[in-house]
This record gives sequence, structure tokens and C-alpha cells, in this order.
Amino acid sequence: MFLHLGGDKVVLTRELIAIINLESPVIAPSTKEFMKVAEEEGFVTSLAEKDPKSCVITDRDVYMSPISSVTLKNR
Repeated sequence: MFLHLGGDKVVLTRELIAIINLESPVIAPSTKEFMKVAEEEGFVTSLAEKDPKSCVITDRDVYMSPISSVTLKNR
């Protein structure tokens, strides 16, 4: 199956590793460190024009999505 992340981007659900809620007031330090390193290494693709609502980690890339993690989970 496919999951639409926003901005004309779809990924195969079998490639999904995690969907992280960026609207949460608490994000684990290890998650923040992972996202920092992924951005420095060029693995992050922003699909959101403004503040992203979720971070979708696949086996190849990391996407910043304008769609909430709850909505993505329910698709």
C-alpha cells in the first residue's frame, strides 16, 4: 500500500520505520539528535511550506510532512 505524505509525495508503507508527532511538547533527546544528524547528512526532505506537523522516517529518507501524525496513521 501507499501512504500520501503531502506535496505529491507517496511512499510504500513497507518502507515506513516511524511517524513522529512534531506537535508534541515533548520530543526525546535521541529523536532530536537523530533528526539533526539526518538533516546534516542531507536525508531530510521538507514537504511542508511552513512548520511541519510530523516527521516520517523511511528506510531511505526522512520527510517533514504538513499532515498530522494521527491523520497519517489513520490512512
